[in-house]
Amino acid sequence: MSTQVREMFTAIAGRYDLANEVLSMGMHRLWRRKAVQLSGVQQGQRVLDCATGTGDLAMQFKREVGSSGEVVGTDFCAAMLDQAPAKAQAAGLDIRFEIADAQKLPYARSSFDVASIAFGVRNVEDPAKCMAEMARVVRPGGRVVVLEFGQPSGVFGALYRFYSRRVLPRVGGLLSGNRSAYEYLDRTAGAFPCGEAYLEIMRGTGAYRECRATPLMFGAVYVYVGVVA
Repeated sequence: MSTQVREMFTAIAGRYDLANEVLSMGMHRLWRRKAVQLSGVQQGQRVLDCATGTGDLAMQFKREVGSSGEVVGTDFCAAMLDQAPAKAQAAGLDIRFEIADAQKLPYARSSFDVASIAFGVRNVEDPAKCMAEMARVVRPGGRVVVLEFGQPSGVFGALYRFYSRRVLPRVGGLLSGNRSAYEYLDRTAGAFPCGEAYLEIMRGTGAYRECRATPLMFGAVYVYVGVVA
């Protein structure tokens, strides 16, 4: 699976930001800001952003930790990282970007105050292993933050599913030239555990003393925060 996911993201990397902006109607910026807010990150702290892609969440964290803090953005897909350094530099943000697998991070235990992953955990082979590994590199009392799609219910849920299944693959395909990548997005987002089910995955690792979920946009997106034991 990991090889297929890497190849898929390599294929759409050049148009990823454009497609993301259009398909989310700019809402991804609000979701990332909320994730940073809920992380409780403070000036001067160290943050690891896994599956950073083109660096949007890493950049949001860097704005919060300031010049005295440090942010490291990692991704297992080199093509996705290609654009990140220039984006950060253009924004006047000093961020280190490195290739790394979120399930096997090359950092010592308790190296960071916060670790995050946005719209990436459903792409790893073993989400529980990823949650345990991210907790390993965060100090006790620090936080692991996950931003991921959910499955809203009710009238909004029906509209959301129509958009995800009918509109998103078509528009995403036109923008990126790879419709199958956005069919994959709908398929994985619709099947991935959300809400209490995802909290159970985090708790099952034994790495957290507290876990909570915050739904956004009627549950279309969730922010999960785990306090490391």
